[in-house]
This record gives sequence, C-alpha cells and structure tokens, in this order.
Amino acid sequence: MGKSFYPDAWAASAFDIDYQKMYDRGFRGIIYDIDNTLVYPNAPADERAAALFQRLRDIGFRTVILSNNTGKRALTFAEQVASPVVTGALKPFPGRYRDAVTKMGIRPQETFFVGDQIYTDIWGANNAGLYCILTLPLTDREEFWIRWKRLLERPVITKIRKTLGEPQRQGGMHAGST
Repeated sequence: MGKSFYPDAWAASAFDIDYQKMYDRGFRGIIYDIDNTLVYPNAPADERAAALFQRLRDIGFRTVILSNNTGKRALTFAEQVASPVVTGALKPFPGRYRDAVTKMGIRPQETFFVGDQIYTDIWGANNAGLYCILTLPLTDREEFWIRWKRLLERPVITKIRKTLGEPQRQGGMHAGST
C-alpha cells in the first residue's frame, strides 16, 4: 500500500487526539474536515466542537476548516467554532489544502490534517505533503454514496489496523514512524 491512502496516525475521533503532544512535536496548525470528523453529517457545531477549538487556541494552535462544500454550511460551522475556513476544496486535490496552510501563515511541516475519509481527506492531505490523522467516522448514518465509499475503504482500513493497531481513545493515538 502506498502512502497516498495511508495516514500517519489514527485516533478514534478528533476529540481523542493528544493535541498537547502534537504541539510539543512542533505542529502549530491543524486543518479539519467537518462532517463525521467534528460533528455528525450536516449538523451545526456543538458545545464539544466549540470547546475543542477553544482548547486548541489556548494551546497555541491555528486552525482552518477545509470543506468541499461551497455553500453556507462550512461558513456557518467555521463561524460557530471561530476558525477560518477554506471552501470548495475539491478533495483529494492538494491546492486548497495548501491554501489552508497559507491562511494560517505557517509552514506545511508545522501543519497536520484531521479527517475521516481515506479517498478524499487522507489522500488529499498526502497529496499536499501534510502529516495526516485518520479518525473513525462519528456515525454510519451517511448518504448512500459515502456509505458506498466506506465499502471501498475497508481493505485500506484492514491494512491500517495491521500496521497501526486499533485507534486509541481519550488522548492517545497510534502513530506511524513518520
């Protein structure tokens, strides 16, 4: 399996990542997917998401929301968590990932991406040369076409489990050697 679809690390959710450890490793910016990464699909930001972004700011992180959405959904969510946003991402193409890094004013090697889909989120982050963390989806209640993509992801997930083990919860994650 090539690096294209393979995350550098994975966690049970975006809320289970040890962000202080990532900051201590030299990361200063985080790019996030929204749906099924931070909240249920098409849901507004909730208290947990807002608290996470506040905690990240307190640590010293800069954040950007990266969404394929071009409508109000991504803009509204980003406003609710007080984070800049880049819309129309066309994931897995790398251009808007790079725009997100530029928006934070930091270097790509100081940035990591967090998302739940292999063939859009992770592939795109890898195409942009970013460290990436795969999360498990928050729910399996998704549109038909995303459920279909999840079936295609299964062989990759099996290989990730063999290499990285099971995703950790509560402040830990399995990370590869990168």
